Amino acid sequence: MSGSSVKAIRALALAGLAACILPAETAHAEFRFWSPYRPWWGHHAPTRHKHRHKKPQSSKQEQPRLANGPLQIIVSIADQRVSVYDNGALIARSAASTGVPHHPTPLGVFGVIGKKRWHRSNLYSAAPMPYMQRITWSGIALHAGVVPGHPASHGCIRLKQDFAVRLWHLTRLGTRVIIAPNDVQPVEIANPRLFAAKQNAAFDPPESRAAIADGPIVTAANPPPNDAAQHVAALEAQGPAAVAPRKVAPISIFVSRKSSRLYVRQGFTPLFDIPVTIRDPEQPLGTHVFTAIGLRTDPALRWTVTSMPEKSPHAPEAAKQRTPGRQIVQGMGPSPDKANAALDRIEIPQHVVEHINQRLTPGSSLIVSDYGISPETGIGTDFIVVTR
Repeated sequence: MSGSSVKAIRALALAGLAACILPAETAHAEFRFWSPYRPWWGHHAPTRHKHRHKKPQSSKQEQPRLANGPLQIIVSIADQRVSVYDNGALIARSAASTGVPHHPTPLGVFGVIGKKRWHRSNLYSAAPMPYMQRITWSGIALHAGVVPGHPASHGCIRLKQDFAVRLWHLTRLGTRVIIAPNDVQPVEIANPRLFAAKQNAAFDPPESRAAIADGPIVTAANPPPNDAAQHVAALEAQGPAAVAPRKVAPISIFVSRKSSRLYVRQGFTPLFDIPVTIRDPEQPLGTHVFTAIGLRTDPALRWTVTSMPEKSPHAPEAAKQRTPGRQIVQGMGPSPDKANAALDRIEIPQHVVEHINQRLTPGSSLIVSDYGISPETGIGTDFIVVTR
């Protein structure tokens, strides 16, 4: 065999070897250099190889994305889409598949109350529900599954596999989930009737959030009395440390027009409830979710509000006019006028406002709704408000 033939064969062999190696190296590079701080649109997880690799040393770039502030997950039934907001900013979006007409996904305000990496349904023939995030004890959850582009589940919210994995790592127990008939989004709001953190209020460091959210629920040895004034007096008698503990879960406040009461929870634990005055109680308030956002070391908090649509559009017709996965055009957000109008009609006793202000931290929330507390609200849950 001539020298030129040997060189030609060698060149072909090297070219073939390069063609085999290059795609694998590219796939690994996509995983290795995926930034935990960039949006996820159009990003796909790397293909998992059947053979095992030696576990690489951990690096900052390989760690799961960490939230900068309070998270909010919004599911749009008409769009068959889920959007994730971090500290009021849209960071991720993906197609989803919700419940069919005979098994609809409930609308309303929920929160993550349980997480399990591998789970099987207790209701539907042990169907697999990987990366499950439960939002009701009656069986509604977000999880990885088949997403055909239309409603196809028995009430759960199915997510694409790669998106479900990233979302599972990003959330904590208590992460707010809003399920709306069509697309809604948080918008900044300023209103003098919103609660304001005190300058001397203690803020929990970022690392304490995960410990509180994923740990056991701790209840007071002596449950607080139902009367807010007595409860505030009892806390103040114990000193500043009792009024503003250094490591506390965000508080949740719920105002119901149906019951004309204000309820307060902290870390899934009920604190107290009191009657409130709502001007023109026969007129609807709507359903609005206010979220305190800002740095955990700065008491100067800002608020966002997400308002639920007043009327549910006909889902099939609305779906025809929307493309699942389309991006929001920024700068044209919804108006907070209706939310402001709802706040202006609610009168809360000043001593209760002061007590709530002392406990206010980033991630604290206020829900205002025409509806009452759902029976789904209970031990191990935040406030759950079902609007359908």
